[in-house]
Amino acid sequence: MQSYRNISEWLPTTKKECEQLGWDELDVILFSGDAYVDHPSFGTAVIGRVLEAEGLRVAIVPQPNWQDDLRDFKKLGTPKLFFGVTAGCMDSMVNRYTAGKRLRSEDAYTPDGRHSGRPEYPTIVYTQILKKLFPDIPVVIGGIEASMRRLTHYDYWQDKLLPSILVESGADYLVYGMGEKPITAIAHALMENTPKNAHSTIINQPQIAFLTAESNIPNGISGKDKLLYPHSECLADRYKQAANFKVIEEESNKIEASRIIQKTGNNFTVVNPPYPPMTTEELDKVYDLPYTRLPHPKYKNKRIPAYEMIRHSITLHRGCFGGCAFCTISAHQGKQIASRSKASILKEAKQVVRMDDFKGYISDLGGPSANMYRLSGRDKELCRKCKRPTCLHPKVCPNLNTDLNPLIDIYQAVSAIQGVKKCCIGSGIRYDILQYRDADDKINQSHTAYTKELITKHVSGRLKVAPEHTSDSVLNLMRKPSFRSFEEFKRTFDKINKEQNLNQQLIPYFISSHPQCTPEDMAELAVKTKKLNFHLEQIQDFTPTPMTLSTEIFYTGINPYTMKPVYTARTQKEKLAQRQFFFWYEPAQRSKIIAELKRMGRSDLIHQLF
Repeated sequence: MQSYRNISEWLPTTKKECEQLGWDELDVILFSGDAYVDHPSFGTAVIGRVLEAEGLRVAIVPQPNWQDDLRDFKKLGTPKLFFGVTAGCMDSMVNRYTAGKRLRSEDAYTPDGRHSGRPEYPTIVYTQILKKLFPDIPVVIGGIEASMRRLTHYDYWQDKLLPSILVESGADYLVYGMGEKPITAIAHALMENTPKNAHSTIINQPQIAFLTAESNIPNGISGKDKLLYPHSECLADRYKQAANFKVIEEESNKIEASRIIQKTGNNFTVVNPPYPPMTTEELDKVYDLPYTRLPHPKYKNKRIPAYEMIRHSITLHRGCFGGCAFCTISAHQGKQIASRSKASILKEAKQVVRMDDFKGYISDLGGPSANMYRLSGRDKELCRKCKRPTCLHPKVCPNLNTDLNPLIDIYQAVSAIQGVKKCCIGSGIRYDILQYRDADDKINQSHTAYTKELITKHVSGRLKVAPEHTSDSVLNLMRKPSFRSFEEFKRTFDKINKEQNLNQQLIPYFISSHPQCTPEDMAELAVKTKKLNFHLEQIQDFTPTPMTLSTEIFYTGINPYTMKPVYTARTQKEKLAQRQFFFWYEPAQRSKIIAELKRMGRSDLIHQLF
């Protein structure tokens, strides 16, 4: 059991806790759909600590009750600057429901996994309440739910196209992406001016979105802006929604992006370009803040599932240049990699070692993709002009420096800390980086060395990787490497295991019902994975989430980059017809699968499966 320290080490969550700190008023009050865990993997804690470092008095109201007399929204009074609102670390609907729209077994960010901790769309619910109670106080929304819903987007759970979340929530400002810089800029603007006078400063800040009349758009609409098709036209024409997405994704991946503007009702949604990627010094400053790394004491003796997974993990970097079609990471964190210094990482590792419940095993040294630490373009001018959504597909960009020696050094340095028995890598590995052959042979040697270091020293018995599918046509749309790459990596994994006398498993992730995927593709997936001796367990049905290429294709039926139609399984019957092939080894599925194979004219696969 983790012992708890003085409650004043956490940001306050109640009036009594504020009084213990000697605070009679607050500058910022943050409302979150998640429980309050004071750990750098939890966004609310990070934003709270960043604002605290600016000298502000910050409180957090985690999972307020929205169904009673709203006392949780009133208990801390009125902040001097603003209210901040986030749904939490995940989109609330992804957090709550499966791809089949069934309730998940538990809410990972709520004590004891309860489902009653938050409403659906808490960003909207909380903001509407705050604007009703405190109409004159600015409300700033952020986090993944707000970030991915900043413009017209498809909502899978309502099965409809929705306008910017700014419309229904009534928020004053939206911070998208990783929010440390924009939220600090908003705070300083409000510290120096009244809300009315600060407004003109705030709406010119990078990485901010807001809703306004055309006459109030700073400097008006110009040829430098990317003007999207209006929301009303997207409702009527799916081709226009598809065309909009291409613009949004390309601008999200640029180092020097344009401002995006979309007419929404009688107003306009304005999305300012993002800040440049954080420097190492800036990122270190965020991770070196005084987190307790523990859930707030109010949750003592309660289990928070998401915390259990990351309590002894360390984040090395942010961003991902993989650009997978179904993933929101690059749209939220950006394509460019921002990496921490070795000193900052080692400092955090020593904090982990000192935790009461640490038994010697660091669960992860990673990031969105484990092996992208310090990777970037050689010629930064080429990167500055680039708008490709991925640096790895259809092949690795020759301008990408894929030297993995700095990452090997981190692994070895953390492993050498007294008290550390083993550092495991829990984040996903991009094996296509390991297989890439550069013109510089020293870099190729780093790939070989990293592969051996990873497999021999940093696998906790099972290494999880994500080939996602076996069909090259599906993988091409996913922006993933050919299945042959996975087969090559498996051969390497098996060879090193045999040489080192290790008994480790390779656990692959697969997705069914992704756009382009047919039941026949799934049947062939079953055959190919059976030949590799896999009984698949890490599987999922494709879940459309706002602001990804795959979701746009799911909704529009069109590939935004080719404007050509793409088949997608949309009904539950179509999805089940694909998903059943994951379970070919279960006796209850056998007759159904045989009937389906006969129906599609692939009886030749029956004897290969059974």
